[in-house]
Amino acid sequence: MKVGIAALVAGFFGGIGVLLFFTAFGTDYWLLATENCGTIDGGLAKAENVSDPRIPTLYFHHEGFFWRCWFNGNEFEETIWNFWFTSQAHQKHCINGYLFPMPLPSGLVPHPSYDPTAVYRGFWTAFIILAVAASLVGGLLLVCAVPFTAARLYKVGGGFLITAGVLLASLILLFAMWKEFAADLEKYILLERSQNCLPDTHVHVYYGWSFMFAAAGTPLVLLSGLLFLCIGRNIGLEEK
Repeated sequence: MKVGIAALVAGFFGGIGVLLFFTAFGTDYWLLATENCGTIDGGLAKAENVSDPRIPTLYFHHEGFFWRCWFNGNEFEETIWNFWFTSQAHQKHCINGYLFPMPLPSGLVPHPSYDPTAVYRGFWTAFIILAVAASLVGGLLLVCAVPFTAARLYKVGGGFLITAGVLLASLILLFAMWKEFAADLEKYILLERSQNCLPDTHVHVYYGWSFMFAAAGTPLVLLSGLLFLCIGRNIGLEEK
């Protein structure tokens, strides 16, 4: 009975944690930014249907593993609540963002905006893919373990969840280091048009909803993995 209750609690924590992580992985709101470039040559203003290219218009950027998107509008206030799923403009422009979180060229490669922090790209991408795989494998093993009370499956499944939690913590740390210390975010956000921005351009960068979901799910996944590991060891001792 005690093992069943412990497994239920661990499964609940693990399910919530993995759900939060998959929500973070599948949504493109790791990085949020607002800026008012207002290009002097009018190219972007014309493309975005802005009447006067010299009047700064707020642009909102958000991005994640899959997509990098932006939208604009003077009717929006400069707040992160404009990035909430139901508050955005109906018309958005998106490009692929699989190599996030490093600058993405829309012209020739290599782009001059690439910098030494490109190493973050490879590690961040590898960690998030490995974390997805580890959480999936761990969840499947634990689903198989519950009906048969299999000690080895509990241990291996818990180990995979702990691995997923460690990878999650690593990618969150990498993202925070990139945002706070490593990257020139103003150049990154204004990629391809920074030379044409008005002198009073400002850029504000925020942690996004996806980052918050991942940060909330990480301790739950780790706790779940530790509980399942302990359950497996307890079952193994009872079998002996």
